[in-house]
Amino acid sequence: MKIIRVDNYARESHNYPDILIAENVHEDYINYIVRFLNSTNPVDTDYFFRIVLDGYKLQDYSPV
Repeated sequence: MKIIRVDNYARESHNYPDILIAENVHEDYINYIVRFLNSTNPVDTDYFFRIVLDGYKLQDYSPV
């Protein structure tokens, strides 16, 4: 499983791509890590952390 940082407002812009924080994190620990990361963010922050499966492809928002 992976931890990624995503835009809190779902903006599709090259300024706000998904960012990989950690990968291959054990299931027993990943929920604690993500809760901790999100709890240290201010309430009005532009991003948050979430858990995704290993097959998840990061969104890069690059124009085609």
